[in-house]
Amino acid sequence: MALAIEAITALLTLCGLAYLLLALWGTRDFAHYWRRRLKDTGFAPDVSILKPVKGIDPHMYDGLVSHCRQQYAGNFEILFGVGSMDDPAMGEIERLQRAFPDCIIRVVECRERLGTSGKVSNLVQMLREARYEHVLINDSDIYVSPLYLARVMACFADASVGLVTAPYIGRTESGGGRTLWSRLEALGISTDFLPGVLTARKLEHGIRFGLGSTLATSKSVLAKAGGLEPLTEYLADDYEMGARIAAAGYRVELCAEVVETTVPAYRFRGFCDHQLRWARSTRDSRKLGYVGLGITFALPWAVMTCIASGFALWSFSLLSVVVLARVAVALSVGVGILRDGQVLRDLWLLPLRDFFGLGFWAWSFAGDTVVWRGERFHLRDGRIAR
Repeated sequence: MALAIEAITALLTLCGLAYLLLALWGTRDFAHYWRRRLKDTGFAPDVSILKPVKGIDPHMYDGLVSHCRQQYAGNFEILFGVGSMDDPAMGEIERLQRAFPDCIIRVVECRERLGTSGKVSNLVQMLREARYEHVLINDSDIYVSPLYLARVMACFADASVGLVTAPYIGRTESGGGRTLWSRLEALGISTDFLPGVLTARKLEHGIRFGLGSTLATSKSVLAKAGGLEPLTEYLADDYEMGARIAAAGYRVELCAEVVETTVPAYRFRGFCDHQLRWARSTRDSRKLGYVGLGITFALPWAVMTCIASGFALWSFSLLSVVVLARVAVALSVGVGILRDGQVLRDLWLLPLRDFFGLGFWAWSFAGDTVVWRGERFHLRDGRIAR
């Protein structure tokens, strides 16, 4: 039995090491692709930015201001969707309108509840009010650079592109807002989540899903993909939108423009709820790929191999190679692609992050309950129900 456990953990470690090498390959391919693409196409279609809001998120106003300061050749408007004009976010929106009177900022009151997902329900109603053919959807707390719109919308110069999405980093708050759990989540985004995306992009010759940090498309493409209405019951609406647009025959482009989101000052329970929601939504979205996700946690498997082998010399050699590969992935993606300085600060937390990642992967198979904005839902094939 002991020999069998040793053999299994060693095999899983080798599979995890192979994944890390694939992640490095995918990262290199992505960097080379965008090095060739970095040129001004001059394509700047008019665009409506759709931002569904509910309440006030940390640093929300700074993110909204960054959208108003775009250096963009085309016209753009910002639409906010609220469930009620009494929503606390209205104060921040009115403040933004006063600060940027030359920017087209409108509020859409979304009175209908079209499905379980209030966010997508709002998006359906906002889309009806959008003035322009191209639309860009992102969350209320997303912070962007002044060239964000120019770089994202330039991708549509290629007529085969139906959706443009973008990688992101999770910025932890300073001072008391920087908890251990918020640092672990931010580290996971930069060194675990995006490497998986880049590996999938390489192996599948492109991506067939979207990332909620940026979902840019057009009304006509959305209509051919079935519209937003079918997504009102899905938790991972960003994934579903990308999958349906890809199925309609369009290409999903992962832009090199990196945006930021704020990671809340999680306590342990909030961290677990959020990680488990991510894990279970991914489980339902990419069933076969998610089963294989367990082998990607090479570092925990390597540590378990050392224990199972009785701390044999060969197991420490294998652990050393895995540590080198894991750090290489973290630095090449987190620092090289995302320019996330937090990765260097928290690199020593990688083993803890990976053990938690493996634990949440296993835990995700134990149930179907997720917590989203304080509400508890049940997940069935990606659909959410109370």
